[in-house]
Amino acid sequence: MTRQQTQRLAQWLISATAVIVILPIVLVVVYVVAKGIGAINWEFLTQPPRNGMTEGGIFPALLGTIILTLGTAVAAIPLAVGAAIYLAEYAGDNRFTRAIRLAIVNLAGIPSIVYGLFGLGMFVLFFNFGTSILAGALTLGLMTLPVVISTAEEAILTVPQEFRVVSFSLGASRWQTIRHQVLPHALPGIITGIILGLGRAAGETAPILFTVAAFYLPELPKSIFDQTMALPYHLYVIATQVPGMPLSIQYGTALVLLFIVLSFTLVATVIRTVMRRRREW
Repeated sequence: MTRQQTQRLAQWLISATAVIVILPIVLVVVYVVAKGIGAINWEFLTQPPRNGMTEGGIFPALLGTIILTLGTAVAAIPLAVGAAIYLAEYAGDNRFTRAIRLAIVNLAGIPSIVYGLFGLGMFVLFFNFGTSILAGALTLGLMTLPVVISTAEEAILTVPQEFRVVSFSLGASRWQTIRHQVLPHALPGIITGIILGLGRAAGETAPILFTVAAFYLPELPKSIFDQTMALPYHLYVIATQVPGMPLSIQYGTALVLLFIVLSFTLVATVIRTVMRRRREW
């Protein structure tokens, strides 16, 4: 077999593998859209459930998901970006920092239900926050930290070292260099990691199951110490716990949740593409 034939065979195998991976995802999305699009209307998005959740809409769960996602962002982003800056710019290459990076990688692989149990023990019981938006947001923020730290650190490390050298030679301090040279150029990767992390948090069920999610609430939450409904748990409830639930409502709820998660991915892709085009290096 010639080199050209080998290259063509490798390209064919890679293309076939990509199709095998992508095709099931596309089929799932198409199936959910076909089954759930009929339920999507203004009432479905703006009204609470009625008649044992078999009628009405998903507004409380949709609002709860948005609140929890914003709370996760507040809890995770400052700490994650700060940790990434420290690891990339200040920490040396020693056993301590290598242990930290190993711990971050391991934390990223922990099942989400473990984070839920930890949030139950730490935030709900130990800190006595109760099953509340605060406990749920902190738990989701903790789960999001490893992903955001890793992506932000990699984005910072990709900034050419020459930028730092020139900035130092002009008399800038380390923090001034990081703030005005490193972070602006690393911003596309940082934002991408943040959005993808928040997208994962928005679609999680296990962490909120123990810390914040309610089966049904007649009123919207009024403070961060209240419970709230959330789309992932609401979907689980109407799919498994409510008899006589119309399939259109189940698939409509799944479609809304799928749209939210895919929107995070799309926004991250667009931001990364636009900002990379503006990059000067």
